[in-house]
Amino acid sequence: MASLTLAEAEAVLAGAKAKVVELGLKMSISVVDPRGDLITMFRMDGAPWRTPAVSRAKAVSSASFEVPSGSLTDNAQAPIFRGFMAMEGGHMIPGQGALPIFKNGEIVGAVGGSGGTAQEDEDCSRAGIVAAGLSETR
Repeated sequence: MASLTLAEAEAVLAGAKAKVVELGLKMSISVVDPRGDLITMFRMDGAPWRTPAVSRAKAVSSASFEVPSGSLTDNAQAPIFRGFMAMEGGHMIPGQGALPIFKNGEIVGAVGGSGGTAQEDEDCSRAGIVAAGLSETR
């Protein structure tokens, strides 16, 4: 079974941070494992207090369902999603900004951003995956 190493998670974080800096944003990025447990994260100087929790919650959603978190938004009120959100103590946000991370076709985690627009959050997440040489698709 494939897994995301700390070195790979840090490479994702570094790639995402480079994109955050390039765009001049103040945001947080979180990298989680397939269950949604935090591996690593950062909060840029001046990023709002809420961004670390939101970035992780988006990543948890993406990792749990193995799809971009934005694709979950339309069904966020469905019983299955409400159940998962309750199970996770509210630490799951099915909104755009996070992407799953695959290695050799297996889910190994997800990366999520918060602090930019929803599209900027997703773009920074994608930049991290690309920089680490991983994939957002199976």
